[in-house]
Amino acid sequence: MADTRPAGAPTVLRVVLGKRLQDLREKAGISYEEAGRALDVTHATVRRMEKAEVGLKIPYVEKLLRVYGVLDPAEVEGFLALTREANRPGWWHRFRDVLPEWFSAFVSLEGEANLIRAYEPHYVPGLLQTEDYTRAVLRAGMPHAREADVERAVTVRRQRQSLLTRDRAPLLWVVMDETVLRRPIGGTDVMRAQVDRLIEATDMPNVRLQFMPFAAGPHPAMYGPFHIFRFPIQELPDIAYAENLVGASYFDQRDDVSSFLEALDRMCAQAAPAHTTKAILGGIRKEI
Repeated sequence: MADTRPAGAPTVLRVVLGKRLQDLREKAGISYEEAGRALDVTHATVRRMEKAEVGLKIPYVEKLLRVYGVLDPAEVEGFLALTREANRPGWWHRFRDVLPEWFSAFVSLEGEANLIRAYEPHYVPGLLQTEDYTRAVLRAGMPHAREADVERAVTVRRQRQSLLTRDRAPLLWVVMDETVLRRPIGGTDVMRAQVDRLIEATDMPNVRLQFMPFAAGPHPAMYGPFHIFRFPIQELPDIAYAENLVGASYFDQRDDVSSFLEALDRMCAQAAPAHTTKAILGGIRKEI
């Protein structure tokens, strides 16, 4: 029978599976209620399946495929293989003691994206932080955390960073506010090493960095940081992510994401050009 318990933050593949099942149901002309009756579950459970809010077991998917008229053995096996992969916990699952549930989805999206765009007004983005800079940021954000938990969180961030040097690495395009470079975090030595890391990053073919100087004045995203993910997977739309002190919001509706994209495009035009970033960083490095 179906596992209808909450399954935690969904992996990207579970989202893809849910969308594919939704497409099959709609093409078959079957309503949520009809699918639910066929499986002896509520229509709400079917909705939650398609939104990747509950676990998907092999027998459940097999029955859904029959209900939707998918009988070709090769096609069925393809869906079942995707189900097995989607149900496999992400590498970050073993760090769930220090990784907020709402951020686990971010890590999954980040790992599957082929383009990551972001605006960061406060800190160097996690994918480009040195370990000492990360420790200083985490200690400021988790003042009551045990040292062991801080170190586990550092490990998570370090493992996330490996995606920038993997095969088919995503393009990371970030606009950072000048505040990021001016705010001392972790002391002089930490900041110098962090600026050196950013200078190194400007030579990476899949990293594009821009800075928004104070002199540029107001810009469209002064309300806070956000990310936009784009994927090589047909079923996944662009997704925008905005974080706050106690959680995060994910946006996948076209109008919402378009607002984030428009703001970021305007900011990229307003910020210092990417080809000047290394010189900007070099100047900051001399001042530290």
